Amino acid sequence: GSRSAPPGRTRRVRRRSPRRGAFTDGDGMSIWAIGDLQGCYDATARLLERIRFDPAADTLWFCGDLVNRGGQSLETLRLVHSLREHSVVVLGNHDLSLLAIGERPAAERRKVNPDLQRVVFADDAPELLGWLRRQKLLHVDRELGWMMVHAGLAPQWTTQQAEQYAAEVERQLQGDGYHGLLRNMYGDRPHWSPGLRGQDRWRAIINWLTRARYCTPRGRIAIEEKGPPGTQAAGLYPWYEAPGRVERDLKIVCGHWSTLGLTITQGVHAIDTGAVWGGRLTALQLDAGELRVVQVPGRDASALPPHLRRD
Repeated sequence: GSRSAPPGRTRRVRRRSPRRGAFTDGDGMSIWAIGDLQGCYDATARLLERIRFDPAADTLWFCGDLVNRGGQSLETLRLVHSLREHSVVVLGNHDLSLLAIGERPAAERRKVNPDLQRVVFADDAPELLGWLRRQKLLHVDRELGWMMVHAGLAPQWTTQQAEQYAAEVERQLQGDGYHGLLRNMYGDRPHWSPGLRGQDRWRAIINWLTRARYCTPRGRIAIEEKGPPGTQAAGLYPWYEAPGRVERDLKIVCGHWSTLGLTITQGVHAIDTGAVWGGRLTALQLDAGELRVVQVPGRDASALPPHLRRD
């Protein structure tokens, strides 16, 4: 890191001349991780403006849950799809749920909330959902020293194992096995163990990568626990603090856990700051010499219809 960077600046900060996209110093390339969008298009557009996102130079890492509850899921999905050459997406639980809904007959699709209905009945739904299905569950950049996952990793998983397990599910999702995978992925059991096979194994991997918050030291997820640390039942730990967890050779950026807020600890950077609940939408620069966080206000939660408000 820089010894003499002024407060609030980073070693690799870049200054733009008034002409948008022109640089006065630095190499002009930034990699930003962005927390759960959840269909908050306006907040996403504000954040991209705030970080001065330049598709010619910058790369975005989206931590998953692009859709659901924000009221602008279709616009948000179209935006991220339009940036596909300049971004990396890992799937969250809401994204997988959208893919499953997209597989159902029209009468079933009409039973989901209006925000997701607009996506699955849109003219460009086949293109958007086909693209979404080809996204990753885990992204690793060893040169950069970072890994991105939506929710978490089992305490006993090394980064290499996590990559391998994610790839197993990605092969199903991106190949002919996706119908069966999406039909069978729902459920809190079985708990992960290396001997699992087939749909049980893939469900256990999906639950870790897209749904986990708390677990036991042996790596059993407590799906029902969703509050901030300190509110969980005895014997449960945030996944990144589970006793006996393996040492990890990469920094991790993740989303999913809005009640956690912006949390940076143990090499883990949790950046879901509850934009959809009236919190903030967060971007974290991954290639800066020092940690650089940019936030914008999320959606106006008071504008949410009652059925979409947090319980």
